[in-house]
Amino acid sequence: MKGFRSVTTALTRTVAPGAADSSGAPVGGERAPAKRGASPLIDWLIAEKIAGYVAGKGDAPRLTVELAPLANDAARRVVDYTRLTPVRELPPPEGIGRHEWISANLGSMRRMLDPVLGRAGEKLGPLKGSRSLGVSVVSTIEIGVVVGFLAQRVLGQYELVLLEETPADAPPRLLFVLPNLGAAVKALDAPEDEFLTWVALHEVTHAVQFSGVPWLQPHMASLVSELLRSMELRIERPRRIRVPSVAEVRRVAAAVRRGDIVGIFTSEGERQTIDRVQATMAVIEGHAEHVMDAVAPELLPSLPKLRAALDRRRHSQSGRARLLAKLLGLEMKMRQYEQGKTFCDEIVRRAGTDAIVAVFSAPEALPTIDELTDPVAWLMRMELPLLSGTAPEPRASS
Repeated sequence: MKGFRSVTTALTRTVAPGAADSSGAPVGGERAPAKRGASPLIDWLIAEKIAGYVAGKGDAPRLTVELAPLANDAARRVVDYTRLTPVRELPPPEGIGRHEWISANLGSMRRMLDPVLGRAGEKLGPLKGSRSLGVSVVSTIEIGVVVGFLAQRVLGQYELVLLEETPADAPPRLLFVLPNLGAAVKALDAPEDEFLTWVALHEVTHAVQFSGVPWLQPHMASLVSELLRSMELRIERPRRIRVPSVAEVRRVAAAVRRGDIVGIFTSEGERQTIDRVQATMAVIEGHAEHVMDAVAPELLPSLPKLRAALDRRRHSQSGRARLLAKLLGLEMKMRQYEQGKTFCDEIVRRAGTDAIVAVFSAPEALPTIDELTDPVAWLMRMELPLLSGTAPEPRASS
């Protein structure tokens, strides 16, 4: 299960509940009672209870701003700027609580993971009983803690099923976690309408991305499938005590130095797939952040204050929360989201808004993990004409 943490932390923002099946997974995001024993390796009922305990309910004041008008206005502005034309109607905004968010995300994980875990469980052979019990305890607790911790933090989420085609009975959803939004408004002393407009711009941009780029969802689905296949092989592979190689020791040491906790627990093949996932996620998130800044100034007089307040809040987290975020891989993800925004800002500065449109022209046009920190290399690969006065600087010698 070592590779599983990467799946649960890197993809939480884009995974959504699926259709009901014999395992009792949710239908269209509606909460369905978990059934014990559907998977030999995860007890989803216990995971949901753990997540709910970790998340709590939140006691923020009730919000007064209507979400629907904000989302509709955001959609119009985002489409105008991005030039991405949705091929289907965007989902209406839904205000939900932490426990409904937990139920929705666990339902989607169950839909993706149960087939993989079921096959892996059948291949454990004579160790199936004892070994699956041990894996089940660890993975159930891990999922519960991760999802519960995230439920305290997430403000909004565009959900879709990461399959090549969206099931008719599991459409995308546009979710806003009301207790977390209320708590953030209070903690940041921010104008409620401006803060919710800001969050709506971000999440609606995700809705426009996936509705306006037909290949984006199947591309992400294929990457997830690669990770799940790797996870399945890891589960069924016998664990043997052995002395690590020099190369493995060096890899672990390098991961520790750069704060990449996830990298310690993954093979080289998994690392490459995770890099592709995180590069794609980084540009998706960075694009949303870039779009927010491009269209928000006329709407949000307090935008500079909001950004400064969020930065202060991020750096003033308690030591325990920061440690947990590092262990879950969230700090690394945040750095890559910041890289994604910097990448989008820079290519637009150098090549205009045609560059931001080109990012989503094809799967091959997405930046690699290295190009995220070298936008000039991406511009040169894409052969985009530069604006006058923005010629690429020579690369520094290593």
